[in-house]
Amino acid sequence: MDYIIEMLNITKSFPGIIANDAITLQLGKGEIHALLGENGAGKSTLMSVLFGLYQPEKGLIIKEGKEVKINNPNDANNLGIGMVHQHFKLIQNFTVLQNIILGVETTKNGFLKMDEAREKVMALSDQYGLKVDPDALIEDITVGMQQRVEILKMLYRDNEILIFDEPTAVLTPQEIEELMKIMKELAEEGKSILFITHKLNEIKTIADRCTVLRKGKYIGTIDVKTTSKEKMSEMMVGRKVQFTVEKSPSIPDLSHFKVSNLTVASKRSAKKAVNNVSFTVKKGEILCIAGIDGNGQSELVYALTGLGPIESGQIFLNGKEITKISVRDRNVLGMSHIPEDRHKDGLILDYTLAENLILKKYFTPEFQHHGFIKFDQTHAYADRLISEFDIRSGQGSNTIVRSMSGGNQQKAILAREINDDPEILIAVQPTRGLDVGAIEYIHKQLVEQRNAGKAVLLVSLELDEVMNVSDRILVLFEGEIVADLNPEETTIQELGLYMAGCKLKEMVTQ
Repeated sequence: MDYIIEMLNITKSFPGIIANDAITLQLGKGEIHALLGENGAGKSTLMSVLFGLYQPEKGLIIKEGKEVKINNPNDANNLGIGMVHQHFKLIQNFTVLQNIILGVETTKNGFLKMDEAREKVMALSDQYGLKVDPDALIEDITVGMQQRVEILKMLYRDNEILIFDEPTAVLTPQEIEELMKIMKELAEEGKSILFITHKLNEIKTIADRCTVLRKGKYIGTIDVKTTSKEKMSEMMVGRKVQFTVEKSPSIPDLSHFKVSNLTVASKRSAKKAVNNVSFTVKKGEILCIAGIDGNGQSELVYALTGLGPIESGQIFLNGKEITKISVRDRNVLGMSHIPEDRHKDGLILDYTLAENLILKKYFTPEFQHHGFIKFDQTHAYADRLISEFDIRSGQGSNTIVRSMSGGNQQKAILAREINDDPEILIAVQPTRGLDVGAIEYIHKQLVEQRNAGKAVLLVSLELDEVMNVSDRILVLFEGEIVADLNPEETTIQELGLYMAGCKLKEMVTQ
């Protein structure tokens, strides 16, 4: 095979951790090559070395037979290497077009020439089916649209080596299908793609070969067609992984968390984001809210947790109305929340792991005295959670959370929220962007909460997760509940029809 890029014996370390330990990766021309590994295995670090964001301590990068030095992302771009990062690098109050051309603008006499750029962007978006509105502000478009902007940024720069870092972590099933199609088209045109993921189904669907990393070490490169998912997951995690969620039948107790006629206004239109929604979650049950992204899930969760406004309706926890009380008061009464966006709502990225783990308790006598934090207790508490929830970090409880992998950041949130012994646990996309080992672990934790008689409200876009984990499913479509389903008696196809609003229309016309 002709290799367009070779990374030979790359070693990169950070304080307390060797992120890449003599790793070799070879990408063929026109190949889709998956990079598979647990959270914290070193995948993003390796790609950041290739993109010039990090400098390795050892190793060579060879492009088409010649050694190259990549000091920064501009060098990478000049070599035809582009990257879509897991957390998008977009300026929120710039337009789509401004974001795409940023850094490679065409100017004349000091003025921006946008017409040619606009034409090129629209031609590329037509060619690859990446429909975008060039004049929309990034802050006003969906996450799936933002990803299209990132892909167009690479294509606009004529990059031939395309790195996708966890590209499907934030997409709906429909958007994932579209992205797979686009990636195949790009490869057919001779582009070479490196695809970081830990979703085995996606690797089987799209990749030619797959390189597996584990705890910073190279495990092997395999041919995807001839390797089973079970074998890949074992290489990745170092043990056999269960793909099914083991749980006994649910025996729900009293109604515990009640939402009555809840309505939330939409920021984008006159239509309500959440329209007159009522439901209850019982003790000892996992109730899942399913739906395609953008059907009111985020607004509903913000209203329930006190992070967003309510137009009308009531929320009760344990018989007590909590509709108008503060976030802290909800927490004290027993509400825990694993948020959809761990960076925005779940963590303070520049605080240490210990500080993040006591965010909901720092004001209690256990952790403060006359307004001063008791650091010994804080670190002892953090060390216990780090061990119990297997949170991997370079410097233990002193690690700055920003430097941790996405999966370990998620485990930190999970540890903080579950250790609070909640009455209601609201888990929103709890496994988004996580590997099979971490997903298995988080599902186990949710089932344990339910078995301990807690009420669990799960909000998920992952249909497999919805079907496997929940005891009851509510489908949200355009801000309204259109179905109440038993996962034992429904199929993924039927669920999909309700989510798309088709099943509802059938019911109305009959």
